[in-house]
Formats: sequence, structure tokens, C-alpha cells
Amino acid sequence: MVDNTEGYSSSITDAPSVSVAPEPSPESDNRNKLVVVTGASGLVGTHVCTELVRKGWKIRAIARDARKAARRLGHLPIEIRVADIRNADSMRSALAGAGSMVHLAAIAIERKGESYGDTNTDGTRILLEAADAASVSRLIYMSQNGSDSKSPYAFLRSKGLAEDAVTSSKMKWTVLRPSVIFGEEDEFINVLARLVRLSPVIFPLPGGGVARFQPIAVENVASAVAKVLADQSTIGKSYALGGPIPLTLKQMAERILIAMNTSRDLVGIPVSILRPLVSVAEHLLPHPPVTTGLLDLLAIDNVTPHNDLEITLGIQPTPFAPEELLYLRSITARGAFKSIFS
Repeated sequence: MVDNTEGYSSSITDAPSVSVAPEPSPESDNRNKLVVVTGASGLVGTHVCTELVRKGWKIRAIARDARKAARRLGHLPIEIRVADIRNADSMRSALAGAGSMVHLAAIAIERKGESYGDTNTDGTRILLEAADAASVSRLIYMSQNGSDSKSPYAFLRSKGLAEDAVTSSKMKWTVLRPSVIFGEEDEFINVLARLVRLSPVIFPLPGGGVARFQPIAVENVASAVAKVLADQSTIGKSYALGGPIPLTLKQMAERILIAMNTSRDLVGIPVSILRPLVSVAEHLLPHPPVTTGLLDLLAIDNVTPHNDLEITLGIQPTPFAPEELLYLRSITARGAFKSIFS
């Protein structure tokens, strides 16, 4: 998904102000300088920008889709710049005059013209080089729980390689490693809910639904970003972030069904049976809801035994409860079907 407006660097300047008054800033942080946020129009980016504005930071938001950025960020008093993190020239320009960077941009599904290596790994290296050239010293990097440069799973390997580049750089870095993130317009729970709408009577659970996650609310992730950015003692440290308790995929599906006010028979299906079906859909559909790569990730648990969100950062995690998932009720079968093709 290459940005068709690559090289365009003008900002959206007519955004109205947010009504929330900024909190006072401690002398130890660098709030008088811009913070550049990559992936700013994504789920996490939208909440991070909102939270940082509330905390009194000046933001330059980097996004690839101008319309999406305007829709999600246009109400905030921030600078919005359209650019691609894979373009070194645009990144050097985007980082000019900044003091810190929050790097969120990444892909979870590979599509034509965009691979894990290009975006997750090489894009991060390009940003690090641009940051060095622009004398940006502070970096908050959003990694992924389970990321490892030697992982057999392509997505986790790409994030692990990027994390290694960050931690071996000269920057004053802090790494956040969340489990699966949920919130309105997320890319995991909403996919499950759309599959519910498309699966009358029976909802298949890959591998019996025993894979474990520790879903964390996007608001909690945004709070963690703001907290570590303002705290110099977090430099050079990595933090695992999760929700209050681990849940199996089946337990998550049960909560999703309650939130959607619907019912399905949850039936375990071996991954070996689902894999060829997912592979066919992956090759035939423009936007398949599941890929073989994501299916493979169900073989490993995505939990955080030492949850730094609560233990270290003192943030009370929001439970993955039906009342927190009521936004899923707006998903219709027609909308779910359309999402596969557009």
C-alpha cells in the first residue's frame, strides 16, 4: 500500500482545538519540542495523538492516507503530514525540528507491494537514520509481544529485527511490547466479529480456540506511551503490556458474542483443515480477513506473565469484557462482506 501522495509534505492546519486542557509538564521532559508520531491515523496512533495532546505535547502526525488522517485526527490541534516511512527523504523532512519520535507504523498483513521486511524492518531502519540526521534523540518504539529476530514467524521476526535496530541505535529508546490490542476499529477483534456475522449458526475456532492472549485496551496503550515518553527513567528499557488476565481464543469469542447480542455454536476446527481454505481465500480475496501467517501465530501464546502495564507503569488495565466491546454491535453481515473486497 504505497502512498500515492509520496513527497507531499504540507500540513492540515485548519483543525479546531480540543476542549481538554493540557496537563502541566514536568521539567525533565522535552514538551517544548515537537513529537513525531508515525502510523498516526491507525488505531493506536489516533489514541496516542489524543492522549499526548491532552498531556500538553506538540504533535506532528505522520500518515499515508490524507483522507483517513483528516477523518481521525482533524479535530486535534496538531500538524498532519502525509508521508511514507519507507521514503528516506520524506522522513528526514518529517523529523526536522522534532525532539522525540513515537514509532507506531507497521503492518500485520502483507499485501501486494508491501512486505513485513519493507515496512516493519526497513522502514524502522530508515527512520533511525533520519532521526540521527535530524538530531532527534528520544524514541518510543511500539514492538510486539513475542517479537524476536530469530522467530520462525515472519511477522514476529520483522518486528524483532526492527526492535534490535532500535535497541542497538544511539537513540534514547524505550520499547513497548503489547499483546493483542482491542478498541473501536481494531484489526483483530473486529475481524472476529465480522467473521461471526458471516458464519451463521456455527463459528469455527482454529485449533479448538486454545491459543491464549492477554488483550489490552488501546486507551491503556496510549496511556503507557504518554507515561514513558515523559519519564526519563524509562530510557533503555522494554515493557511488556497486557490486559488484566490471559484469555483463550474461545473465551474471547464468548465475550464477543455476548457483546454482539448474538449466539453461535463454537466448534473447534484443526488448523490443518483451515490452512488450505485460508490459503485459497488469501490468494483470491483483495482483503482476506485471515492469512496463513496469522493462522500460524495461533501456535504460540501471546500473554505477558510480567505485566508492566500495571506492575511497573501503574496503569489499571481495562478488562476484555462485553461492556467494553459494545462497538461490535454496529457490524453487519453486509458490512462484513464488503470489508473483504474494499
